[in-house]
Amino acid sequence: MPTVTLDDVARAAGVSRSTASRAINGGRKVSPEAQRAVDDAVAMLGYSPNPAARTLVTRRTGSIALVVPEPDARILSDPFLAGLLRGVSDGLTGTDLQLVLLISRQGERPGRTARYLRGGHVDGAIVASHHEQDHLDDQLADAALPVVFVGRPLSDSGLHYVDADNVAGGAIAARRLLERGCRRIGTVTGPMTMPGGLDRLAGWEQEMTRAGRATDAVTHGDFTVEGGARATVELVEAHPDLDGIFVASDLMALGAMQVLTERGVRVPEDIAVMGYDNLGVAERTTPRLTTVYNPLVEMVAAATATLLDMVDGAPAPAGPQVLSPYLVEGGTA
Repeated sequence: MPTVTLDDVARAAGVSRSTASRAINGGRKVSPEAQRAVDDAVAMLGYSPNPAARTLVTRRTGSIALVVPEPDARILSDPFLAGLLRGVSDGLTGTDLQLVLLISRQGERPGRTARYLRGGHVDGAIVASHHEQDHLDDQLADAALPVVFVGRPLSDSGLHYVDADNVAGGAIAARRLLERGCRRIGTVTGPMTMPGGLDRLAGWEQEMTRAGRATDAVTHGDFTVEGGARATVELVEAHPDLDGIFVASDLMALGAMQVLTERGVRVPEDIAVMGYDNLGVAERTTPRLTTVYNPLVEMVAAATATLLDMVDGAPAPAGPQVLSPYLVEGGTA
């Protein structure tokens, strides 16, 4: 029995060879009618493309990397990271692309992830939850690989990114505490090696300075419940006169509220608490956490769509895509 070729599929489907190739190889610039015709022809003729030959022709691997330089335990426990993974996976629905998850390993050699990405193993990459010490922005700046960051890179690398306006978000949190009447406001920041931690702190400082308030009550957390608890203990012991705290993530705010409750401090009567994210944690606190919405779903959708366009040959957008946070009402501030 003669081997069925791509030309046979194109003739049976009534489309050009290039259209048949794009339809079979997961290209997105194919009309629904042409895609159905090619799918029907493939099924009717029993066409089976040779993966090795297809890779040589298309220079495509059929996979996209999601790079999360965090320990694997955090992927499932952190709502931001879990939502990120789910969002990218959903964004690949309807394509033939597979998702490759790259996470940190303890003791990993510097540059290992960047070498893998630059080695032609994937067609593109989304990088999120990156830290200054990862140096992924510098290491990928001149790579031919399409790359989109979720969260701005920490260096002026020229790489495209999708982010929330975290400076505005930090200002929203500070403003809410000021409008509530809080006189002495502190903050538990995120890591100072991450853009979200730096920018939320900057927004809080700007709004506090504008209001003529002190900005010395600052401790640093790590976006975990435990880290938020530790930083809150340090904060309230150093500044016992606080009547308001902005905690730079809801997970950390959960830890902060546990500490305050254990110490007999009423929220919000004694100390008002603001969180940040609104990714499910705020709904489980009592009272419900007042927080700032971090538009993760929209960011991930935009990043995935942009990367797929770049993989298909489109240039990177001229500038970053920056989305707006907003206040989410609750009972803690």
